[in-house]
Amino acid sequence: MSLACQYTARQCIRSLRSSQQPALRCVNATIPQRRRQEARRWQSTEAAAASNPKIAGIVDQISQLTLLETADLVSTLKTRLNIPDMPIGGFASAGPAQSQAAAPAEEEEAAPKQEEKTLFNLKLDSFDAAAKPKVIKEIKSMLGLSLVDSKKFVESAPKLMKEGVPKEEAEKIIETLKALGAVVKME
Repeated sequence: MSLACQYTARQCIRSLRSSQQPALRCVNATIPQRRRQEARRWQSTEAAAASNPKIAGIVDQISQLTLLETADLVSTLKTRLNIPDMPIGGFASAGPAQSQAAAPAEEEEAAPKQEEKTLFNLKLDSFDAAAKPKVIKEIKSMLGLSLVDSKKFVESAPKLMKEGVPKEEAEKIIETLKALGAVVKME
């Protein structure tokens, strides 16, 4: 039984218990009330869109775009409004460390004395066969992979683990994996 039918049936039972009215009258009373609520909801969104005809026109035009046109629109808006791309996925977990790394880069631009590399790529070179389960578990938690994917990742060494990692975080990762029996290099 659908939720609407169940709701109507419950309302009928409640009204029959409170006052001995026929069931037909109950069904007829709840359906128009429900339609009024739905109409109010749709009218509220239409009223909000209709309050500014310029925005309503833009929304209508955007809703008629294809997926490729929408992607072009997004990229054009990002360049025109100078909005940076936000990284997505397991590699974006650095967050605050990246903003700290950006501040020294601005200082280096002001005084270009010596360029120092702040972001590194980490590469899993090799590992001890005895430490393989520990390395797999650490890679699984570090990269957010499933157990099967992390096993395949470790077995396919040498392989690039992370890109654009700040120096401090890279050194911590290297120390952790070195203690487990893996060889990781910063590039």
